[in-house]
Amino acid sequence: MSQNPHIIVVDDEAPAREMVGDYLKMHGFAVTLCDGGASLRASIEQAVPDLVVLDLNMPEEDGLSIIRDLKARTNVPVIMLTATASPIDRVVGLELGADDYVAKPCELRELMARIRSVLRRSAPAKPVPVAAVAAVAPAKQQLVRFGTKWLDLEAQALRDDDGNEHPLTASEFGLLKVFAANPKRVLSRERLLELANARDAEAFDRAVDLRIMRIRRKIEPDPTKPAVIRTIRGGGYLFSPSGERA
Repeated sequence: MSQNPHIIVVDDEAPAREMVGDYLKMHGFAVTLCDGGASLRASIEQAVPDLVVLDLNMPEEDGLSIIRDLKARTNVPVIMLTATASPIDRVVGLELGADDYVAKPCELRELMARIRSVLRRSAPAKPVPVAAVAAVAPAKQQLVRFGTKWLDLEAQALRDDDGNEHPLTASEFGLLKVFAANPKRVLSRERLLELANARDAEAFDRAVDLRIMRIRRKIEPDPTKPAVIRTIRGGGYLFSPSGERA
């Protein structure tokens, strides 16, 4: 990541996006302002940013469809700006791959803290081939087997046996890292959120289920019968490195 991370702020209301943009520029970020999905796509074609701050409630194209399209084409982190009355939109946004949210009208200092937190979590080291990582350091320290994939803790990447990388959001990597550090241990949703440095545990434990469903699609030999990340009735989730169903 460059010394001055590039942030795109997307909001159809000019005063709101300019206020956020001016505040971020004041704190050393490079900022591009966009009034909707079309201008966001045009901007990303010129240069992929380090992070997108996206208002969910826009008239021409809603933020959720923009997130869906953005995540299908890039793995750029997204922070949603949401009206406080739309908790369902927040959960759907997280399911689509957004990394965090801030309620509108937003407290600028909180937005800044969220941006810095997501940038820290999503900044990968330069991708290194699996074989090269294994040769440099003991495989156990760097690579963790999750079903059909390998989690590279150093590069924050998920790869298959051929070394092909499969996109992970910052929140998905956070959960996989927690499981890697706690094999064969039942972890409640609250504990997972706590260990992954997530927030709003009470309101968003449902979001853990959605993220794990997304992770299972990527790592389980058969996502309909999860054996690697198992659901423990009344308890939470358990990472079974051997992938044996109990």
